[in-house]
Amino acid sequence: MRLNTVEMGAGAPVVLLHGLFGAAQNWGAIQKRLATGHRVLALDLRNHGASPPGPSMDYPVMAEDVAETLTALGALPATVVGHSMGGKVAMALALSRPQAVARLAVADIAPVAYPPALRAYVTAMRELPLSPGMTRREADAALAAAVPEAGIRAFLLQNLRFGADAPAWRLGLDEIAAAMPSIEGFPEFDARYEGPALFLSGERSDYIRPEHQGLIRALFPAARFATVPAAGHWVHAENPEGFLTLLEPFLDSG
Repeated sequence: MRLNTVEMGAGAPVVLLHGLFGAAQNWGAIQKRLATGHRVLALDLRNHGASPPGPSMDYPVMAEDVAETLTALGALPATVVGHSMGGKVAMALALSRPQAVARLAVADIAPVAYPPALRAYVTAMRELPLSPGMTRREADAALAAAVPEAGIRAFLLQNLRFGADAPAWRLGLDEIAAAMPSIEGFPEFDARYEGPALFLSGERSDYIRPEHQGLIRALFPAARFATVPAAGHWVHAENPEGFLTLLEPFLDSG
């Protein structure tokens, strides 16, 4: 599948992959900063943003979407940077097509299965009564019971498009709901990625735990670990400067 791509800058290619419920636009400030020295391509993964829908969302399939898109754009090999679900896609691409990945940066996710904590968000969005004339404020209020955190509601509602008719989600919510077991998990790979790899954790996040480091090093022997201070799971949004301070030297290292 050819994915929608937002491209900026010139130089060695750097690819940015968003997390679940995200889109290429979530990388806006990061992409602009990196584009001063790189060709930066932010992708909408399938069933997200302006990319096409697709029934399967397992990581090998999504990694192939990325490979197909970058091949078409003449952007391989590339440094691949992925956050959360996008980090798992990046890891799957590095393990299945190591020649396509010049270096790998993974933001706040490990190659392990996680509890089904986000399924309630999918259910709440699918059940939101979208009616003609609904405003963003009304949609926010309707989500509040299921999603009490205002910041998370605002993030989710970035995917709701308002127009002359009833609002509509730009997410493939039915496909995402069906794929949640695959999204939460991570497949086994009989392979290793030997290239440079950087795993960035949020200081206030527990997505990458100390006990995950052994598995990460088994799959990515050159892995380095660093922590973004004053950040939770959304490391690049909560502390963009701290994130870039760790990422930029890695991108430019020999």
